[in-house]
Formats: sequence, C-alpha cells, structure tokens
Amino acid sequence: MKASEKNMNERTDENRNERAPAGGAGNTSAADGRPAKRRKVREQILRYIVITLGCFCLGAGIALFLDPNKLAPGGISGVAIILNKFVPKISTGLWMLLLNIPLLIVGLVVFGKDFLFSTVYATVMLSAATDLIAWLFRLFWQVPLTDDLLLAALFGGLLSAAGLGLVFRNNCTTGGLDIAVKLIHKKYRYVSVGVIFLIIDFLVAGISAIVFRSLDIGLYACIGILVYSLLMDVVIYGGNGAKLVYIVSDAPDRIAARLLSELDVGATNIEGMGAYTGERKKVILVAVKKHLYPRLRDIVREEDPAAFMIVGAAKEVYGLGFRSHHDEL
Repeated sequence: MKASEKNMNERTDENRNERAPAGGAGNTSAADGRPAKRRKVREQILRYIVITLGCFCLGAGIALFLDPNKLAPGGISGVAIILNKFVPKISTGLWMLLLNIPLLIVGLVVFGKDFLFSTVYATVMLSAATDLIAWLFRLFWQVPLTDDLLLAALFGGLLSAAGLGLVFRNNCTTGGLDIAVKLIHKKYRYVSVGVIFLIIDFLVAGISAIVFRSLDIGLYACIGILVYSLLMDVVIYGGNGAKLVYIVSDAPDRIAARLLSELDVGATNIEGMGAYTGERKKVILVAVKKHLYPRLRDIVREEDPAAFMIVGAAKEVYGLGFRSHHDEL
C-alpha cells in the first residue's frame, strides 16, 4: 500500500513537473517582453532628448552669431533669403515652408513615417529654440554676442556643427536641405555627410554674396560653413573611430585574457608564420576605442616587453561594442 502510494505520488510530481514549464515559459516570455518594451521606450525618449539638445545648439548658433551678423549659413534658410530678394512678395518664412514641403514628401517616401515624424519634430523644435534663445538673450543680454564677423563665423559654425551632428547621429534631420543631403549620402555612401553639406552650402553662400553684393560677408559665411562642415564629421563619425592593433607575441594567451577581462573588448587570433624563422605564432587582432588604447599598450608591455605591435587608425568600426550595421550613418 505504501509502495503504491509512493508510486502515485511520484507520478503526480512528474505530471506537475511536465506541466510547469508550459506555464513558466509563458510567464517568462511575457516577463521578457515587458523589459524589452520598456527599454525601447527609454531609447526613444533618450533619442528625442538628444535631438532636442541638438536643435538648441543649432538654434543658438543661428540666433546669437550667424543671423544677426547677416552671415548666410547655407541650407534652406539661405536659399529662402536669396529667393526673397527676387520675389519680395513672398516672405522668407513662407519660402522656407514652400521649399520644405516637397523635401518632406520625398523624405516620407524614402525614409518612412518615423523619419517624417522626427523631422517635423526637429524642424518645429529648431524654429522654437531659435526664437526662444534670441528673445532670452535680447531680454537679459544682447544679440549678437559679438560684432566681429570672424568670431561670429567660427562660433556660429561650431554650435551649428554640434547641433546638426547630434540630430543626424540620431537618424533625424531639421528639414530643408538636410533631407537632400541624406538622400545623396544614401546613394553615395563613400561621400561623407560633411563634404556634401560643404558643397551645397558653399554654393548657397557664393550665390548670396553675389545677390547681396557683399564679398566680405560671403567669405566670412564660407569660413563658418567650413568650420561646421569639418566639425560635423567629427561629431557624426568621430565616436565610431578606433585603433586597430596587431600584436605578435610569445605570450598571446595571457595578453588576450587580460584584454578580455580588463578592457572588455573582443580579440581575434590569427595564425601567422615568421618569414625568416618559419616559426608559427598567434597574431592578436583587436579594435579598441581610442581612450582604451593606452591601457592596451600597458598590458602588452607588462606581459611581453619584446612584443611586436602594429597600430593603425580605423575610421569606422561596425559590430559589438561599436556602431550597429543598421545605423543610417
């Protein structure tokens, strides 16, 4: 009787164990889904915070340095100013709206609804930030912050680069010619965003200098454009740069272990052979962010002072720990 009860209890426990994973798996799946959704929401909130910060930086450059000193920053605003010269019945703001409408439609078709929503948000935020910053500084300080055209071009370009770079890095634009630049960059990936902006904005600045018959203002505008175009490449691409290091050592396992544990970077072992000695050795290949390179060099020096190390610059790195392959830029 006791044996029978024991067998029955064992079968009952087995049935419970068989049923438990089904319910447990469902609960685990639901639990796993909630953190993923929360993480996605947090990522989107962080994305729009950075876009907003970028709009305020760009708005500060325009409101405090470029616009009050009549330095055409290029882009749609520069084109609108030029067209307003020829057709004064249509205001500059209306020209900007008319020029933006077809570009937004093209952006919707090519980049999708999320791109359109973020672009409209950034366009409105940039306009609001520019007006708000100008109003606040007129109320409590002065506008422009400097009458020196060179300083205005330099600092206006610097703030514009920081702002527009942050916006572009988050797969967004502030409307206008930004969309045209993204379209060109999508087709010609080997041409950097900064160079495309440079060509278009120099063209706009050159035309504005002719239209307004002021070579000095046109040249200073070109200086500002050059500053923000070059710096924008640093903002967009700089964080993805790295050091590419080849390490030939008699202690490859110890070096690789310390790289993995202390720097939390991946490494690849490549089979190599000395051309002179014919000796087979492991060659460690590692891509490391620039701020981590001094520590990597110390690790190699500590483990094998005689190690042979080749260090190069990697402009872009895609994969774990770096930029995703799905990133637009």
